[in-house]
Amino acid sequence: MKHGTLYGIGVGPGDPELITLKAMNILRRVAVVFAAVSTKNSHSLAEKIVSPHLKEGMPVKHLGFPMTREKEILSEAWQGNARKVVEVLKKGEDAAFITLGDPMIYSTFGYLMNTIKESNPNITIEIIPGITSYQAGASAAGQTLAEAEESYTVISGALGSQKLKDIIDHTDSVVMLKVYRNYKGILETLNELELTDSSVLISRCGLDGEEIVGNLKGRPDTTPPYLSFLIIKKKD
Repeated sequence: MKHGTLYGIGVGPGDPELITLKAMNILRRVAVVFAAVSTKNSHSLAEKIVSPHLKEGMPVKHLGFPMTREKEILSEAWQGNARKVVEVLKKGEDAAFITLGDPMIYSTFGYLMNTIKESNPNITIEIIPGITSYQAGASAAGQTLAEAEESYTVISGALGSQKLKDIIDHTDSVVMLKVYRNYKGILETLNELELTDSSVLISRCGLDGEEIVGNLKGRPDTTPPYLSFLIIKKKD
């Protein structure tokens, strides 16, 4: 029997209308939709985003992933979840794995894809790109990321602001994702680099409670929501 195809689908930052037509059409014809959730809860924002586009009765199966950096625990989770997906595909059924933003940028899908490829190299995997949070956020803020010969760099703030210090002299703008946990330290670095007033904080882009702050000097240093990132523009 021919195996089914796995589609890695980016569903965008939050607004259900920002999902692509291709993604929507695939979601309506696959047999199963998979969504990642934390092992501590069963909430999936990606599932909420696609729910208006799913056909009636479409099953959405949750794949639990622990919030840890311990490689052994993570490896076991990837292996277990890969087996659940492959079980569907080996029945000849197509499946989709939905993920916020784009599947190839800071996404759980990349780990799942690599795990499946290692154990089942004959399975077909197709990737449907999605609009990233920072693309949508730049539009919402009216903030150009790059023009002419400028460059911009996307980094993670999950471990703090060191990467910002490392690259700020080699780019024109920086998108810093995952800033909520280390926000106060990142803000201190922005103050040190005299970039506070040229940085934009965007939280919950495209969702209820969206916040766009154009000059961080006027915002308290309270920790922003989980779905928050910074656009940092170097001064001329």
